[in-house]
Amino acid sequence: MSTPYDPYNPSGEQPNGGQPYGGQPGGQQPDGGQQPPYGTPPAYGSTPSYPSTPYGAQAPGYPTAPPPAGGAGYGAPPPPNYLVWAILTTVLCCLPLGVPSIVFAAQVNSKWYAGDAAGAYDASRKAKQFAIWSAVAGAVGILAYVALVVGGILSSDSSSM
Repeated sequence: MSTPYDPYNPSGEQPNGGQPYGGQPGGQQPDGGQQPPYGTPPAYGSTPSYPSTPYGAQAPGYPTAPPPAGGAGYGAPPPPNYLVWAILTTVLCCLPLGVPSIVFAAQVNSKWYAGDAAGAYDASRKAKQFAIWSAVAGAVGILAYVALVVGGILSSDSSSM
């Protein structure tokens, strides 16, 4: 019986005497024990050994991530996002101006850690502006309401006399 042509082994020689897994004839190791097919499995209950690296240290052989573009480093804190202020002015003052404030406040950190420092500063500035506008609109609305109530009370008292 002839073996088929192997382009990776043109001479036709069988490595390890034709035995699978590099073993001795009969599947026996020289000391007489049976050879496992894929190496020696760990003993039952034993703990596998892994390379140890300190927490936070870069494991050898793995590339480090480049710092984000735009001058924003991982060590530098992101600009303030004004999220609490945006939520409070939305709930307590003016809903139409508070919602964009929340949207811009939510974009600050994601843009910062994506490397878009200019976009993060711009979103921070817009979140602050919309929160201020919402607070001012809420204050104007409250003052107008109070003026209408007081004006209504005064006009109803003077007409009843």
